[in-house]
Amino acid sequence: MTDATDPTDSTDPLSPDPGLDISLDAAALRVLAHPMRLTLLGRLRQYGPSTARQLARLYDLDSGAASYHLRRLAAGGLIEEDVERGNRRDRWWRAVHRQSFHDPAADAPSDEADSRAYTHAVVLAYGDRLRRVASTVPLLSDAWHAAAIFADYTVELTPGELNLMKAEIVGVVSKYRTRTERSQGSDRVSVQLQAFPLVEE
Repeated sequence: MTDATDPTDSTDPLSPDPGLDISLDAAALRVLAHPMRLTLLGRLRQYGPSTARQLARLYDLDSGAASYHLRRLAAGGLIEEDVERGNRRDRWWRAVHRQSFHDPAADAPSDEADSRAYTHAVVLAYGDRLRRVASTVPLLSDAWHAAAIFADYTVELTPGELNLMKAEIVGVVSKYRTRTERSQGSDRVSVQLQAFPLVEE
């Protein structure tokens, strides 16, 4: 499972690029087992460096809480201070990696709880992101409104078949994300993939 996907290894579209991505160890999983930290990290990755005060305003946080979460991310090696922008009044932070990768199948038994806590936080963070996106839907241009998709499909699969489907979909996303030239009229587009068994509550 990843909280973003951009594989460059064509033989395994779910593989991280060691030069750009991070494979989360147990310590990083514990740091990221909080939806707001995932949200702040995602924001820095998508939009570039920011300060705790800017992020606090954006997400309606106390500036002290934002600073705490950023310090935890920095202690986990996920972000770093952008010393070229910083000053005594405001510290700027930037993401260290392009994206995070986590494969629950590779976890040691002792990491199971951390893995599930991280997955839980990812789902909560994505849910919050979609709620924020909902307020922007009326603002979309006609072209972007027609092109956007918010869909839900039910498919009967085995875990192995789901892994194959996941790799195929991520491979298609990678093809578009790794293009060296932008098409005229292009803009940043969030492509989310959630696939999970329908366990009755």
